[in-house]
Amino acid sequence: MKDLNTSPEGLSQTEAQQRLQENGPNQLKEAKKKSSLTLFLETFKDAMVIVLLIVAVVQMIMGAHVESIVIFAVLLLNSVVSVIQTKKAEGSLDALKKLSAPDARVLRGGQELSIPAKEIVTGDIVILEAGDYVPADGRLLEARSLKVDEGMLTGESTPAEKEIKTFGNDVPIGDRINMVFSGTIVTYGRGKFLVTATGNDTEIGQVAGLLESTTEQKTPLQRGLDSFSKKLSMAILVLSLVILGIQLLRVFLEGSADMTQDIVNAFMFAVAVAVAAIPEALQSIVTIVLSLGTKKMARQHAIIRKLPAVETLGSTSIICTDKTGTLTQNKMTVIDHFLADGQSGEFSNDPKHWEADEQRLIEISVLANDATISEDGTKLGDPTEIALIDYCEEQNQSYRDLRKKYPRQAELPFDSDRKLMSTLHTINQQKTMVTKGGPDIVFKRSSKVLLDGQVVDFTPELKTRFQKQNEAFSERALRVLAFAYKEVATDSLTLDDEKDLILVGLLAMIDPPREEVFQAVADANSAGIQTVMITGDHKTTAVAIAKEIGIFQRGDLALTGAELDQLSEAELAEQLEQITVYARVSPENKIRIVRAWQDKGKISAMTGDGVNDAPALKQADIGIAMGTGTDVAKDAAAMVLTDDNFASIIKAVEVGRNVFDNIKKAVAYLFAGNLGAIIAIIFALAIGWANPFTALQLLFINLVNDSLPAIALGMEKAEPTIMKRQPRDPDSGIFTGKTLISVTYRGILIAIAVITAQWIGNLQSAEMGVAMAFSTLILSRTLQTFAARSNTQTSIQVGLFSNKMVLLAILVCGVFFSLTLLPGLREVFAIPATFNLKEIGLALVLAISAVLLMEITKMIIIKVLETKTNAQLNKY
Repeated sequence: MKDLNTSPEGLSQTEAQQRLQENGPNQLKEAKKKSSLTLFLETFKDAMVIVLLIVAVVQMIMGAHVESIVIFAVLLLNSVVSVIQTKKAEGSLDALKKLSAPDARVLRGGQELSIPAKEIVTGDIVILEAGDYVPADGRLLEARSLKVDEGMLTGESTPAEKEIKTFGNDVPIGDRINMVFSGTIVTYGRGKFLVTATGNDTEIGQVAGLLESTTEQKTPLQRGLDSFSKKLSMAILVLSLVILGIQLLRVFLEGSADMTQDIVNAFMFAVAVAVAAIPEALQSIVTIVLSLGTKKMARQHAIIRKLPAVETLGSTSIICTDKTGTLTQNKMTVIDHFLADGQSGEFSNDPKHWEADEQRLIEISVLANDATISEDGTKLGDPTEIALIDYCEEQNQSYRDLRKKYPRQAELPFDSDRKLMSTLHTINQQKTMVTKGGPDIVFKRSSKVLLDGQVVDFTPELKTRFQKQNEAFSERALRVLAFAYKEVATDSLTLDDEKDLILVGLLAMIDPPREEVFQAVADANSAGIQTVMITGDHKTTAVAIAKEIGIFQRGDLALTGAELDQLSEAELAEQLEQITVYARVSPENKIRIVRAWQDKGKISAMTGDGVNDAPALKQADIGIAMGTGTDVAKDAAAMVLTDDNFASIIKAVEVGRNVFDNIKKAVAYLFAGNLGAIIAIIFALAIGWANPFTALQLLFINLVNDSLPAIALGMEKAEPTIMKRQPRDPDSGIFTGKTLISVTYRGILIAIAVITAQWIGNLQSAEMGVAMAFSTLILSRTLQTFAARSNTQTSIQVGLFSNKMVLLAILVCGVFFSLTLLPGLREVFAIPATFNLKEIGLALVLAISAVLLMEITKMIIIKVLETKTNAQLNKY
């Protein structure tokens, strides 16, 4: 402390801020990101782009300067758009990293504060509990049964037991049991340490492989699109070679004067067809839509830490959720008590009038308790323990006075196996261990009972009295804790001390359901999602709450962890769909439940907040950690709920479904437009017409139509029926069933409009036919955005102005098209001088007709489906 100029009360806020400014945040330096210039240059690695560049250079040499300049401009603009999209995706992921940054508890000026771990500085005093990440390197000041998993540094499979000792220099990391290291995990006990190193100065900062809090990886959807794009690329390559062959054959048969130029033009057109047919912006559009989804979820209090979770949420069919804090308000309130003489109800408001039994019950409740209330009124600690402190204060007894009068001398921290917590104090000049824990556990470990101030045997009659009262409390959905004590002769505690206890009484508290949970559970049911409650509470309590909020229905089953252990895998599989409540479960039970659902092919989400929840969170398809939970749970999870609210999970599922729908809409839009162009090209070549588009026109259409409208479709609001559908099969691709039919049908209608436009233009000249085909294609693809907005509603039903980004995208596309009609650019885009308002009007009418047919067909299908559904309902 002297070396680091600090004290047992910690640094002052002023000194801490000064050190933070001098030494920087407690963060590792991230890997250097690619610069914008590097990203820009990488866009030119694409084989198709390289070919286009070669063609442009050849044209430049041959004197076609304007065409070459436009090609360079189009490629340049494509590259700039790609860099912007990449940077936006990176920015979204960076924001997620900041949102998921862990906090730490420190002493500053004698006050316990919770601050972001990155604000820790050398000289700080940090408080640790089971489940915390160690936020920096440091020397231990206190170690109470402290165990730390240091496997990431030492390779040891078992947690290291920590002690307060002094060592010489050159001690290996694995032997430094008096220190803790950044990035390691507290698995047991409590402690306090002095920070000696932060950021890159820590041990973990000097080695590679620190786990990033957020990982960037492709989703199953993106991998599927990659595979599809490769197959499509091969098909387009074959098509391009066929088109090139036909073009070259024509050149040789016609024997034009400038054959070299015609060959270059044919080659360039074939390449442009390939580039236009493959939507290059597809992957970046998917990433952008997923990133937009993460931002929507963040507004719904769901922080996505792993991008695939956005997509997977749309397929979730089972949600295994904790009760406390997730389904309930996590505001425990003590409302009743019970003593051996049968007393219950409320205490006297004057502690001076309390009986010895009442006094001892209150004493134990605040002494075997780690919760505190800071000077500014902030409550820190477990909600149950906070409720006990609040109850003490409500009885006009200061919990601080009791703790000051009976200071803690030793402790046995709570753990999920024992379900007990014990602390040692000197009460009435006698070393006394006070214990709180689950009633069943305390009953088993008690041999005596405090009755009217006298210690008597815990007879079967008294035991039956306590058990009946415990059941009565549980039937009222109350959480019950039992309190006991024991006089000991030592200055330390061991697990063996927690037997032959003297039972004092019970305190019962309630954590009411959140108001919004009732509707959320109903919404989950209508969306085909089964909600399963998994809790450590008593079975009776769990069922009472589950019934109240609609999870437990008639015919459902409730199992305890012990009962679950008795079932074989076959028996569990047979009963699984009827079990909606699991009580008194272990971490192993949670993993088994998740695996059982996964074996049935169901996508499962699992909530958790503790260290022991981490394995189940990793096993689940979607691990959901609580914002108030441990850092270990957050690290294992794919999603973090900042408000710990079950209703936020359902809202996130809705966003996840909407994200997938919008990706499908964007992809369908892209491929329908490309299919229309390809059909028109093949038709023209088959009957001997001129190519319906020049290479430059195809490149221009690719630039104008492939990005903005598709991104705008990614911002569509959720369909009205989105939470009334069954969960999506995660193995189903995008181009299946209705989507494939829709893409094909829309592509054919666009092609018919383009072919008709070219035929009309050909009546004047081949040049006019090309101009008409180009204009109709760009207008059809632009207006197709309206039809692509929904497969279950017409544009009018969706609302023409409900997505202003669609209108903006269409307007921008229209502006780009109008630029091609300006003097000087007409020649570049092969639009003759005679192409005027009449021709523009005809192209617009054909484009609108194609889109109207799409909408009319959709309306007929919707009407037929509604009639069919009504007919089926009338049968019942």
